[in-house]
Amino acid sequence: MAHTSGLATAAVIAAVLLLLESAAAAPGATAPLSLADCRISAGPGFPGMKARCGVLERPLDPSAADSPQLELHFAVVPALTLEPEPDPFVPIAGGPGQSTIEFYAAYANAFEHIRRDRDIVLLDQRGTGKSAPLTCAMDDGMLEGRLSRDQAIEDARRCLQALPHDPRFFTTSVAVSDLDALREALGYPAFNVYGVSYGTRVAQHFARRYEARTRTVILDGVLPPGLALGPEIAIEAQRALDAIFDRCAESAACDERFPAVAEEFAALQTGLREEPVTVELPDPVTWKRERVPFGDAELAGALRILSYHPNTVALMPLLIHEAAGGNYRPLASQFLMATRSMLDALSIGMHNAVVCTEDAPFFASEDVSLEELESTYMGTVQLDALEAICSVWPRGVLDEDLRTPLETDTPVLLLSGDADPVTPPHFAEMAAVKLSNSRHLIGIDQGHGQAPRTCIPEIMAAFIETAAFAGLDEDCLAERQFAMPFFLDFTGPSP
Repeated sequence: MAHTSGLATAAVIAAVLLLLESAAAAPGATAPLSLADCRISAGPGFPGMKARCGVLERPLDPSAADSPQLELHFAVVPALTLEPEPDPFVPIAGGPGQSTIEFYAAYANAFEHIRRDRDIVLLDQRGTGKSAPLTCAMDDGMLEGRLSRDQAIEDARRCLQALPHDPRFFTTSVAVSDLDALREALGYPAFNVYGVSYGTRVAQHFARRYEARTRTVILDGVLPPGLALGPEIAIEAQRALDAIFDRCAESAACDERFPAVAEEFAALQTGLREEPVTVELPDPVTWKRERVPFGDAELAGALRILSYHPNTVALMPLLIHEAAGGNYRPLASQFLMATRSMLDALSIGMHNAVVCTEDAPFFASEDVSLEELESTYMGTVQLDALEAICSVWPRGVLDEDLRTPLETDTPVLLLSGDADPVTPPHFAEMAAVKLSNSRHLIGIDQGHGQAPRTCIPEIMAAFIETAAFAGLDEDCLAERQFAMPFFLDFTGPSP
């Protein structure tokens, strides 16, 4: 993506400060909000961008008068105009467990068209980022599927004991009240809410709870409220992998170079299941040499992450072909990077608090058989791990209507990629059944999260400007959509 636009002028910042520093205290806060200049970034080692940061105090248990307080960190990135619109743009990150501040900093260019006229308000959801983080050490073997059920349960218990706060109050049902408290504290009359992946669940529930304070909603990579995300993960991942193999077969260059990639993958998975290998390679951060176990679970983990984005999808036939020929290093490196990235980006305690309250208790209601799961390349590894963790993790606050479809006439824009391995387009259609004022746009050969792709930034900005769908340039999706051609070797993609 292009570099971020220039910083706001001193006059813009001064105008925004006048608004922010005169705001009243939020319900549940112990003192008026105080904001200070700060720099936000996508994480350690990433470049920073200017913002105004503050802390919102909120009760751990909003229903208890004597509840201890949490410090929730937020940032405001001022609009680029001297006279911003009164209703800001409010992204909500996925995971669950990702910092919204870090998410925005990583994808800020996707939202620069919106920032021309509106402030960007970023709240790290309770349990993430610096907002009372629920962090704990997690055994790498949990992600790799190498822990037994008893080991997974013991790992979850160790995590629980290390948490600084009661995880029962770190669910979506509580988080939306924090977001509205911040709105009130900053003096904004309404929000334009954007959610990606798990963030779409939060966005939908915010719009349900605070409909009058929600001007527009954008749902990107949509989770329908009634779906317990767990059993479907392996099914959708397999569907996406099959589509990648089909797309390779339809490409003359890819088919000629990798004519049996699906068969190579099947043989590779069987071989690694029967006899895992150990691969020596440099750590992607420290560059120290490591010996990394690599079996069928690690293979599945690497391919699932690669299938999220069309640029990494382009590598998959080549990486599978190389591994089938005995060169495991490229795929093992991908798995190592994905694992480290996930552990760095996600608050595991907050992730477990949400999943074990809002998803795992409803796994049995999903129409997915054990035989279906076992026939996928991911198998039951992830589901088994979640069920083990949630067998000891306490259930938290769950609003009775959290899992019911959102019913509203608030304008809702839904975004999907038809190659998304986790939130496919039919999930958005499930979410839209009671949305009377909505539009669903689907990217062809696109993966998870559409905000930074092609002309989606302009579409989002036009939608938020008018809070309507008339005049949106949807034709640009077909005209400008691009999926990286498959790599035939490590020098680059095919012509």
